[in-house]
Amino acid sequence: MKKYKLGDLIEVTRGASLSGDFYAASGKYIRLTCGNFDYHNNCFKENTSKDNLYYTGEFRTEFLLDKGDLITPLTEQAIGLLGSTAWIPESGKYIQSQDIAKITCKEELLDKKFAYYLISSNMVKQQLSAAAQQTKIRHTSPDKIKDCTVWLPSLAEQKQIGQLLFDIDRKIEINRAINHNLEAMAKQLYDYWFMQFDFPDENGKPYKSSGGAMVYNENLKRNIPEGWNDGIFADIANITMGQSPDGSSYNETGKGEIFYQGSTDFGIRFPSVRMYTTSPTRYAKQGDILMSVRAPVGAVNIANSDCCIGRGLSAINSMIGSITYVYYVVHYLKVRFDNLNTAGTTFGSITKDELFNLPVVVPSNDVIERFEVICKPIFNKQMEIGFEIESLDKQRNELLPLLMNGQASLNYDLSNG
Repeated sequence: MKKYKLGDLIEVTRGASLSGDFYAASGKYIRLTCGNFDYHNNCFKENTSKDNLYYTGEFRTEFLLDKGDLITPLTEQAIGLLGSTAWIPESGKYIQSQDIAKITCKEELLDKKFAYYLISSNMVKQQLSAAAQQTKIRHTSPDKIKDCTVWLPSLAEQKQIGQLLFDIDRKIEINRAINHNLEAMAKQLYDYWFMQFDFPDENGKPYKSSGGAMVYNENLKRNIPEGWNDGIFADIANITMGQSPDGSSYNETGKGEIFYQGSTDFGIRFPSVRMYTTSPTRYAKQGDILMSVRAPVGAVNIANSDCCIGRGLSAINSMIGSITYVYYVVHYLKVRFDNLNTAGTTFGSITKDELFNLPVVVPSNDVIERFEVICKPIFNKQMEIGFEIESLDKQRNELLPLLMNGQASLNYDLSNG
C-alpha cells in the first residue's frame, strides 16, 4: 500500500452557479442537487423532493455531464452525505450545480471504479467530516477533498477490487429493478380488481366492464360490486401501534431486540437495523407490514425479522387470510394520505382510532382468495430477492473497509480471518 493525497490522484471541479430565475418545472436539462445522492445505498437517485429541478438558462457546456461521470456533494444537507459518490446515469441531461463536485481520475494512478468506493469509504468520509466547515449545514470544498490522505494498492489490484465491488452493486441494482417490476405488476392487478372492479367474473371477463351488477353503498358514497361490503381497516387487518421503550435501553451494539423508531429507518423494501433495545414494548413479526403513523404518514416497509417498533410505526398483518391484499390496501391508503397532503390537509400523524376506522371496501372472499393465488408468489419472490439484496449489501459493506485499508486482498482467503 502506498500513501497519497487525493489531490495527487484526482481533479475535483465545482459546478456552475445557476440562477434561480431559470429554475423550472419542465425542460430539457435537470440541475443536480444533493437530493440526487442516495447516501444510504451510495448511488444516484432521481430527486423527487422538488418541482423546479429543470434549468432553462444558459450555462457552459463543460457543466453538462456525461454518463459514467463520477460526482460527490460539497454540501451536507443530511448527516452522512459528505463523501457519498454517484455515477451519472445518462449523457446530455444533468447540469453540474455548484453544490456538486465532479471527480476526474488520473487513471495511470487511480482506477475510476476503485475511486468511487475509496471516496465513499470511512477512510475519506471521516477526514471530510473533520475538515468540514462547521455551520448548521456543513460544507466541504474541492481543496478539502484533495487534501484527504489515502493508501492505495497497485493499479492492477485497484482494478480487481473496483470491478468486484461494482459487480456486487450491479447485482443489487438488477435485483431492485426486478422487485420494482414485480411490485408494479401486482399494483396494477390490485388497481384493476379492487379500484376499477374489473376482476374476472365467472366467465373470465372483466366484471364491471362486462356489465357486472354494481350497488350503491351509502357509507362509501360509491357503487361497489354486488356482494361486496363496506367496512373499516380494522375489519381486515390486525394493527399494533408502536410504543417507544425507555431511551436508556437504546444501544447500537446488538443487545436486546432490533428496534425501529420510525420511517427514518426505512429502506426500499426492508428497514435498516441501526438501533437495539433491551426493554422492548411493542412487537412486529417477520413479514408484518410496517407503516409510518407520523410524517410521512403511510410510508411502508416489510419487517424482515421479529423486531420492536417505536411510536412512529404501526405493525399490520391480515385478518382475512391474504397478506398481499392487505399490503396493497396499505399502499392505497398512502395514496389517499398523499392526495390529502397535496390538497392542503397536512397529516403530521395518525392516531390509533383514526387508523383503525379508515373506511375500506371489503371484497368477497372468493375474489380475495383468487388475488392471493396470483399475487402471493409475487410477494414471496419479492421477499426472497429482498433478502438477497440485504445479503449482497452486507457482503459489500464488510468487504469494503478491509479492501480499502489493505487488511484483505482478492487473493486473501477470508475464511482464514
